[in-house]
Order: sequence, then C-alpha cells, then structure tokens
Amino acid sequence: MQSKPPVASTRRSQSGPKSVGESFPVAALMERARALETLDIQLRLALPPAVRPHCCLADVKDGRVVFLANSSAWAAKLKLHQTQILAEARRVLGKEFKSFTVKVAPLPSVPPETTRRKPLSHTTAEHLKQAALTLADPELRALYLRLASLAEDS
Repeated sequence: MQSKPPVASTRRSQSGPKSVGESFPVAALMERARALETLDIQLRLALPPAVRPHCCLADVKDGRVVFLANSSAWAAKLKLHQTQILAEARRVLGKEFKSFTVKVAPLPSVPPETTRRKPLSHTTAEHLKQAALTLADPELRALYLRLASLAEDS
C-alpha cells in the first residue's frame, strides 16, 4: 500500500495577523511617502517664503524632480528657482538631478479654523421681534422670531 504525501497546512502561522502597515508593499509605500514628505520640507526651505505655501514636492525619480504648484502663476515663479531646488536635492540625496518639472494642480487644503461668530445683541433681537409682529407672512414671521431667539441662546 502506498502512503499519501503529507498535505500542506493552510493554517496561518502562530505569530498572528499582521496590520496593513506591516505588509511589505504597504510598508514600502508608507516609507516612501514619509521620505518624500521630509524631502518636500527640505526642498521648500530653499525657496523664498512667499513661494513655499503655493507648491509641494510630488516625486523624485530617475534624475527628475517634480513639483506641484497651485496655479500657473506660481508654477512660473517656481521654475525661476529650479537651480536652487536641484542643487538642494543633490545636496540632500547625494544624487545628480538633471530635470525639473512643475505641474499645476490644486494642493491639498487645510480646513480653515472656525471663527466664533459675534453673538446677536439683545437690542437686535428686540428689533427682530418687533419687525416680526408687523409681517403678514407666517413663514417669514417665524424666521424672524427664530433669528431673534439666537440672542437668547447666546
């Protein structure tokens, strides 16, 4: 009687599941993103302060540095500084860069800080209530009264 070959186990190893960031392709991608972010900061420091908020590093590959600018006007200004950017990239990375490209694309925006609205004064609320009493339209009257109630809440 012939013996059967052993069946390979399909069970996971005992080390447990890995997080997405630990898988090789994702980990390599995360590392590249961190490296580009660090390089972006270093290269933008070589630029005049007025230009910095309007551009960011997109990629560095095969001897080429690619930047994004948020408008064609800033792209043109950025191209004027390509010599400084390429020199800084050469200094930081120790590689030769021969090509500089600027693409126009909206930069990721940071949500603006919410500003606290000035509270409605009680005098204004009283005027709104008086105006509401003179209105024939019930919907408009309700809106005026609701607006007046904001002063009471603040």
